Amino acid sequence: MKGVLKLLTIVLLAAPCLAQSADDPSAVRIKADMAFLASDTLKGREAGTPEYDMAARYVMDQMKQIGLQPAGDKGGYFQHVPLIADRPKDEGKLTLTDETGKVIPLVFGQDYLVGGDVLHPNLEIRAPLVFVGYGLVAPEHGRDDYAGLDVKGKIVVALSGAPKFLQTEERAYYRSGRVKLKAALDHGAVGYVSIGTLTGERLYPFANIVRQYKSWGMTWRKPDGKPFVAVTLPQLAGISVAGAPKLLGVDAVKILAAAETQEGAIKGFALPLTLKVETHTEVKNFESENIVGLLPGSDPKLKNEYVVLSGHLDHIGITPPVKGDSINNGALDNASGVATTLEVARLLKAHPPRRSVLFLIDTAEEKGLIGAEYFARNPTVPLSAISADVDLDMPILTYEFTDVVAFGADRSSIGPSVRRAAAQMNIKLSPDPMPDEGIFTRSDHYRFVEQGVPAVFLATGYANGGKAATEFFMRTNYHKPSDDLSQPIRYDMGAKFARLNAAITRELADGARPSWNKGDFFAAKFAKGR
Repeated sequence: MKGVLKLLTIVLLAAPCLAQSADDPSAVRIKADMAFLASDTLKGREAGTPEYDMAARYVMDQMKQIGLQPAGDKGGYFQHVPLIADRPKDEGKLTLTDETGKVIPLVFGQDYLVGGDVLHPNLEIRAPLVFVGYGLVAPEHGRDDYAGLDVKGKIVVALSGAPKFLQTEERAYYRSGRVKLKAALDHGAVGYVSIGTLTGERLYPFANIVRQYKSWGMTWRKPDGKPFVAVTLPQLAGISVAGAPKLLGVDAVKILAAAETQEGAIKGFALPLTLKVETHTEVKNFESENIVGLLPGSDPKLKNEYVVLSGHLDHIGITPPVKGDSINNGALDNASGVATTLEVARLLKAHPPRRSVLFLIDTAEEKGLIGAEYFARNPTVPLSAISADVDLDMPILTYEFTDVVAFGADRSSIGPSVRRAAAQMNIKLSPDPMPDEGIFTRSDHYRFVEQGVPAVFLATGYANGGKAATEFFMRTNYHKPSDDLSQPIRYDMGAKFARLNAAITRELADGARPSWNKGDFFAAKFAKGR
């Protein structure tokens, strides 16, 4: 606590100087919030750590100062999130043998990685392998990569990601681990192995995944103390592009090239291999908090409906050093999103919209959108009263953005509201410029979508230098210690981003209740009966 008080003193003393160097008070406040949240003192704000707790108390104090009402558990601002975490105890042991019994050596950190398994702390499994291409089962497209294959009692080997012919947000759905694991489980598989693609290696180099190998994975605990696991099929290992030929054989290069085509239609086949996997997992309980503040609506009837603004507070904490630095400060991911969310609250407080606005700053997003999922499944207000979610995550604030990408907006009546708000600020809406990233399912709004709630997630766009800025950040700073305050952060752009999200929130909170478009893909998946 002493370190927190010292840092708060520094921030407060710096505030008058900041005010002299900026005309926009929103920019000043955002800079002050980010200065605290992305400081070395908070050691990367990993969920379940004392430093995350310090960040949570800071956010709570800001909500109090703004005048938001507590909307967490038991009349407070915190919603307690019981977590259970897992990570590998060791490198695991993979024994790959061909039909003659010859062992094909696999090298840890070069060919493969294993993860933790919260359900199976000491796992041993041996079974034949079957390659299933992307493992895509999409009836609406007449696509079933399992057709003609027998995977019952076997280990499925599938390419990561999904084919490029799928619409960007639907592609994100089909590339998600839960969907792919469930397809394998439904077909009778006993284990799952993922192989990286050329696109995946370009976006998320295997070496960077290795660097984070010992990080904790997490899920939340149910009332009986058992972990919530959406799909129980063991995910046994991840195989790198370099290691792919050891499983796929001489055709590996052709298969990986075919995966890059528009259709990505790769016929699966039984592999002449058997894999034995032994993994050991460290499991422990953690505690963490979501922070929830309420701005009551001004309309006596509509105030019982809620627009949720969400943003994650956690980052990935301490990892092996890069250039001597091991603290992953998470300045743009997601101190910027939290700071702009708080600023939206300040902007709306003077003239509250008709519906109530719930400000959710959540935990363990980096562990699989865990805090948001916990809230969406255990909301502190009735789920039926939540009309929409607006998510603020990782705006790239190193350039003057003139366009945004509104993920999910055109799937519901949220779309026109976003367009009106953006037009008022002369901001253009652009299509997804990076469909291979699967952005739509990778931030907290998606946990609301899974509960049938229309949602939108805004990313700063590629115009006016945005492409170079975004690609530089993703290549150089994303999930690295260099995502810190030394970046050329434009706090005035943070203020602009906050104003845009405030305008969108007001549109959604003042107008007709948002509804899914008829026949929408995600509405059919998740919103039946809502």
